[in-house]
Amino acid sequence: MIEFFNRHSGQLEREAVYGEAPLKWVYGHALGRLALWPLIRRAWFSRWYGWRMDQPRSRAMIQPFIRKYGLNAQDFAQRPEDFAHFNAFFYRRLKPEARPIAAEQDGVVLPADGRHRVIADLSLEDPLLLKGQRFNLSQLLASQSLARRYERGSMLISRLCPTDYHRYHFPCDGLCDSPQLLEGPLSSVNPLALRWRPNILWENKRWLTRLRSDHFGEVCLLEIGATCVGSVVHGPFAGQLVHKGAEKGYFRFGGSCVILLFEPGRIRFEADLLEHSAANREVYAQMGGLAARSLTAGS
Repeated sequence: MIEFFNRHSGQLEREAVYGEAPLKWVYGHALGRLALWPLIRRAWFSRWYGWRMDQPRSRAMIQPFIRKYGLNAQDFAQRPEDFAHFNAFFYRRLKPEARPIAAEQDGVVLPADGRHRVIADLSLEDPLLLKGQRFNLSQLLASQSLARRYERGSMLISRLCPTDYHRYHFPCDGLCDSPQLLEGPLSSVNPLALRWRPNILWENKRWLTRLRSDHFGEVCLLEIGATCVGSVVHGPFAGQLVHKGAEKGYFRFGGSCVILLFEPGRIRFEADLLEHSAANREVYAQMGGLAARSLTAGS
């Protein structure tokens, strides 16, 4: 059972896991783990599955999916029957009013819908210490020098389920670099998988963007690929000044993850994120909600 705190309902809830039985077999059974490398982690498997979700006949999956997972179609920017295939539904846009952006000038907003957890200080023991492994920052960033910059900083991990809105957004204003592709496999980022292989988070194929902000210093944004993510699509923002809440890109079919890294002494996370992360529990909240406040704004 995967339990999380829902910021919007104020309740502890149980996650409805898309593909729970196959996940348990692949990551929890010896034969499943044996099949993991030659099949599921390979890029061709995710490309093939993404291709399936691009076929017109996949439209038949949309309405049952909406009903089963209780999605609010009133938030969609277009009608469910107008999507050309399941993938188009998966990376759907929402009406702007469906995801209001927190207005606080000193605030960082959540970059995506999903289940979020935080590490306030990466130099201390943290709730992501699993199976004796600490978070490998230098491997995540593919740079020891960049890792040193954030080794006493803060991290937000936003995990998107297949049932979530799959566009991701800028957490604050800033000057945006080009995304850098860091190659790796495509393992699931579901907690069922992370219990067996926590290093998935810093090994998977990922894209790194550096965002230079007046209030928050240099923020690292990472989009983490995962099993069945056909591709990650980025907007043309390199060298541009971007604004908090603006769309940065989207994931095609599959579960996925966004990670934000902040320099030391720059931010303080919201109380619910700190409380539930300390209890090794994620917080469900929607994109645009307040994630943290600046410790340096106005100083």
